Amino acid sequence: MSGLVLSELERLAALEEAERTFPMTEEEFRAFYELTSRPVWVYLTRMTGDSRMADDLLQEAYYRLLRTKAAFESDDHRRNYLYRIATNLVRDQRRRPAPPQVPLDEPGAPELAGDTRSADRLAQRHDLETAMSGLRPRDRAMLWLAYAHGSSHDEIAGVIGVKTGSVKLMLFRARQRLAERLRRTATPAEVAR
Repeated sequence: MSGLVLSELERLAALEEAERTFPMTEEEFRAFYELTSRPVWVYLTRMTGDSRMADDLLQEAYYRLLRTKAAFESDDHRRNYLYRIATNLVRDQRRRPAPPQVPLDEPGAPELAGDTRSADRLAQRHDLETAMSGLRPRDRAMLWLAYAHGSSHDEIAGVIGVKTGSVKLMLFRARQRLAERLRRTATPAEVAR
């Protein structure tokens, strides 16, 4: 049993090693987390369709970011690396067999409360979510990063792992596939508008 107890020197050495492995101070991490956690969580939620899974993947993404030995040129570089980690975590999650889940009905979106056109907006939002969920994961990721997050082509290429020059064409095709899916879900009255 005494062989399992670490001496005080061994504990201090382990703490020093742990401090050297983290690329940021606590204050830097707090600022970076405040800036990036919400957009990354929303990205993960859209990619997985499950806010609980997004919570878990968000924690794992930050953990992996903190454990990396990579040197970052800027906070933008660090943020792009975080999105890349998040994308890879979603890919890994999809490879695992998932237990059957019962979807919970969400009440109406709070931002739509009190709006006279809330039913139409909710229907449009549902149509968009349905159309997006039918796209390939790469298409969803690209569209979300480009239009919801406002990422540049260079940033998108870094996150999804393709060449920058191919992002424009891939985005164009993803938009076409999304538009086609939306046309299929639209009612004739909506198409006439």
